[in-house]
Amino acid sequence: MRREPSLDELGAFLKARRAELSPGGVGLPDTGEPRRVPGLRREEVARLAAISTDYYIRLEQGRVQASVAVLDALAKVLRLDGDQREYLLTLAGKQTALPTADRSVRQEVDPQMRYLLDDLTLTAGFVIGRTTDLLAWNAMAAALVMDFGLVPEEQRNYVRLLFTEPDIRVLYRDWEHMARLAVSHLRMDSRRNPHDPRLTALVEELSALDPQFRLWWTSHDVAVRAGGTRLLRHPVVGDLTFQRSTFTCAEDPEQQLVVWTAEPGSQTYGALRSLAAAIERAPHGLDGVA
Repeated sequence: MRREPSLDELGAFLKARRAELSPGGVGLPDTGEPRRVPGLRREEVARLAAISTDYYIRLEQGRVQASVAVLDALAKVLRLDGDQREYLLTLAGKQTALPTADRSVRQEVDPQMRYLLDDLTLTAGFVIGRTTDLLAWNAMAAALVMDFGLVPEEQRNYVRLLFTEPDIRVLYRDWEHMARLAVSHLRMDSRRNPHDPRLTALVEELSALDPQFRLWWTSHDVAVRAGGTRLLRHPVVGDLTFQRSTFTCAEDPEQQLVVWTAEPGSQTYGALRSLAAAIERAPHGLDGVA
């Protein structure tokens, strides 16, 4: 009988999460005896979740389905947060997924998203699609990060650029944190189609190129895109601090508009005004600024 690929991913996710826990952290007595592998044993997880060890082993092996009640019990035992629980339920087929799209075709940016991007003058904006493809950006985003138009379309992917563009590694003051978070977003996105051929190719490429990516991908950490702070060190206007917000496209929920905003009157806001003036003077390119 052919196994569901998502069940293999579910098993790997459970294994990664139990490896992060200690007996004492879940209320079990810690004898201090060395363990062959880090984290909880499978029989300990099963006992805490009130299921049989054999059933839990088969679940980690991708050989059985689980009910929502069992998954919720495991989520509590493994101390999963809201994003991780959603990921677990989706992999198990218990969460409504988005309609399957033709993943052999690159998405086109939604026209309304494009119009909105063009109207943002003091705000950097990007449209992120499946597998973190960069579908569109505005002039401020190009001035702050890079001229994405110079990147071949098939390589225009946010996670890929984070790991392969040296200037972007320098641009983010907290690059390691941001890169690891981006990998978590990519892993969360993958729950809808974990064996998407374009995703597989991206993961294989970056795993071969960068040991940090390979380590973070195999850790199975997940997170949804949400608000937060972005810290940049721009080569022209210096240190910048932004608040990040994300908006999902109603017509295509696999497209998200990401915007970076600055508090009016702040140093970053003043820098954005300077960049906006430079963009207006040179609308076809900002050599030395982008």
